[in-house]
Parts: sequence; structure tokens; C-alpha cells
Amino acid sequence: MKHLVYTVILITFFACSPAHKPTVEELFTTDRNFSAMSVEKGFPAAFAGFAHENGVILRENSMPITGKATIAALYAKADTTGVHFTWEPLAGDIAVSGELGYTYGIYTLKKDTILEQGTYVSIWKKDITGNWKYVLDTGNEGLEKK
Repeated sequence: MKHLVYTVILITFFACSPAHKPTVEELFTTDRNFSAMSVEKGFPAAFAGFAHENGVILRENSMPITGKATIAALYAKADTTGVHFTWEPLAGDIAVSGELGYTYGIYTLKKDTILEQGTYVSIWKKDITGNWKYVLDTGNEGLEKK
């Protein structure tokens, strides 16, 4: 009987132990992988590939672009000739629940000889397979000159 009580206590303890809690570094890695995919396969593939099924993109002078399929269709039409689009997260955080977080940072967009930099924010949510996908992405062009 004594062993049964210890067994029940151990099972209860491990059953109640929290699952792996993601760190903000994991989110930074996801954001950097998102940027790397933009370089390797083009930004249309990256924005489609890292979008959550319910993802939203906010762009200047545009209604929100909602849903992974709509995002993919929009970016599939983009002319990516000579475009090099990268970004680097500066900071972020993850909710205590471990399934929602955000990153923000600096992006660089080069097209031929034109260079544009700005800031961005991505809000991330874990999908049903446990992978981070953005649920909202937006940015602002221009950086203050130092």
C-alpha cells in the first residue's frame, strides 16, 4: 500500500510538471530563420511559409491582409527581381503560457541600388504542431539618422 501511495504521488507530480517552456531565444531563432528563408527562397515564400493559418499582415494604405492563403496569393504576384529583404530581431518576449510571443527589430530592403531600412514587429503563436508562426506582421519604413 505504501508503494502505491508513492507511485500515485510520483505520477501526479510528473503529470503536473509543466511542459517545455520556450525561451525568447527560440523565438529569435524562428525570426532569424524566417529572414534566412527570405534570402534563400525569396520573401514571398518566407511570408507564406511562416504565416499562421489565421495570419494577418498590416501594410501602409491597405486593408489588413488576412489568412495564410491570401498572404501567399498576394506575395506570389510580387516582382522579386533584384530584391534582398532581411531583418534582425532586437528584442521580444513570450507570454507565461508559452504559446504567444512577439519580436521586433530592424529590416533592410535592397532593390538594385535602392536601400530602405525600417522597423518591424511580428506577433507569434504556436500552431497545432508546436511551431512558431506569425499571426501578425507589420513594419514602418525609415529610421532616424544618427
